[in-house]
Amino acid sequence: MEAKDATCIAAHFDAIEDPRRDRGKLHKLNDILIIAICATIGGAEGWDDIAAFGRAKQDWFEQRLDLEHGIPSADTFRRVIALIKPRHFAQCFLCWVNAVVQDLGGDRIAIDGKTLKGSYDHPKAAIHMVSAWANEHRLVLAQEKVDQKTNEITAIPALLEVLDLEGCIVTLDAMGTQREIAQQIHDQGADYVLALKANHGILHAEVVEYFEDAKARYFKGIDHDYAETLDLGHARRERRRCLVSGDVTWLRDYAKWAGFRSLILVESERATYTKETVQQRYFISSLAPDAAKILAAVRGHWGIENQLHWVLDVSFSEDACRIRRNNGAENFSVLRRIALNVLRQDTESKLSLKAKRKTAGWNNDYLARILRIQRALALGRIDK
Repeated sequence: MEAKDATCIAAHFDAIEDPRRDRGKLHKLNDILIIAICATIGGAEGWDDIAAFGRAKQDWFEQRLDLEHGIPSADTFRRVIALIKPRHFAQCFLCWVNAVVQDLGGDRIAIDGKTLKGSYDHPKAAIHMVSAWANEHRLVLAQEKVDQKTNEITAIPALLEVLDLEGCIVTLDAMGTQREIAQQIHDQGADYVLALKANHGILHAEVVEYFEDAKARYFKGIDHDYAETLDLGHARRERRRCLVSGDVTWLRDYAKWAGFRSLILVESERATYTKETVQQRYFISSLAPDAAKILAAVRGHWGIENQLHWVLDVSFSEDACRIRRNNGAENFSVLRRIALNVLRQDTESKLSLKAKRKTAGWNNDYLARILRIQRALALGRIDK
């Protein structure tokens, strides 16, 4: 590993403003961030863990960083990272992701929120983050904190604004099904698939009634498309049926939804040895009535739950983390997402994500290799 390889990820964080006064400053901000990133990749789940990781690999870091005063203490990691402005940290994270993923065209981008349960600090509630997840690249693209006085509806437009969505399909749950959000997605050159629930009033009722009537007539005389998938395994059977119609102009508020082209019914049937359930979900979309494509987008939306939120809880213990002072919780969430993205890009190893984290902590050669992969990706030297 070349001497500068370990700094290449952190090179995208040069623009972060150092929150400390120059007087008494013993450690470079970039060195602090590099150690914190490597430690989080290697299994660290708090400030003490980061400092311990740094001390355990001090010789390795000293070959790559200017550590005149040794490894920073846990208090230094806590104080400095918690004081960094989250907006700056998030912008640099986005810059790094853009260097790794240079073209999102055609990817399905799922937008969804997650509460950092351990970040509550009475009377302050736990913070809630909205993330953008690229299904095909399996990467976190960006995240936005939800103001405690509002909800996800105000954070989603800000999150979308920083993304290059040209040619993508954006999926959102019912919270994000808003005309203004649909307009923004359309204006940014993307398509949308938006979930409908009863709180969408007339629109939801019209779509439900439309499909109930169509099914009663066995869709005779109704132009539509159909797709079905069947998954078997783990003692269960899951069948999903997708019905899509382009008959949208009759809807009362049709013209108020930018690019509106499709009505969608997805019926999910799940059976185990002891129980069988059937669920019907409704969506609207700017996509043409292509049932297979739309069903893939609907199923892909759950990738943000299964491959991001669940992984952050199980492999990174995010909900159990009690970091909560200043900007610590929000900035540590960025460290976790950096680590997750780095590990996801390692396609050579067949290890689980949890095993990759342990290996990165145990094996300097492996840690160096995945950092080198990131450097080569950012410089466009290897095929993604």
